[in-house]
Amino acid sequence: MAVYAVAWMLALRLEEVRGAIRIRVRVKPRAAKSRVLGARDGALEVALAAPPVDGAANSELIRLLAATLDSGKSAIRIVSGEASRSKLVAVAGFTADELLAKLNQRGLPSAD
Repeated sequence: MAVYAVAWMLALRLEEVRGAIRIRVRVKPRAAKSRVLGARDGALEVALAAPPVDGAANSELIRLLAATLDSGKSAIRIVSGEASRSKLVAVAGFTADELLAKLNQRGLPSAD
């Protein structure tokens, strides 16, 4: 488990802005299943079953992150990149260490 913690801390770039943790997310829409894949190039890599049409993929991203972090959907907001595969997401209610701990609890491997 400690190996995952080190991998996540080294692989993800997090910043705290106005009481929320900002994390870069790279999405892969139209996947067979929605899931967090790991970390790559400083971003959280996420597969989404929804297509990138009419905000469906963005809604699925928020739903998936809320479920993964055991958080409410209202705590997660897309700051930039709504029409892009590369997004900046703000997560309220967590410190950087708490967010990393939640990801580590899921046993998510680094994709590097």
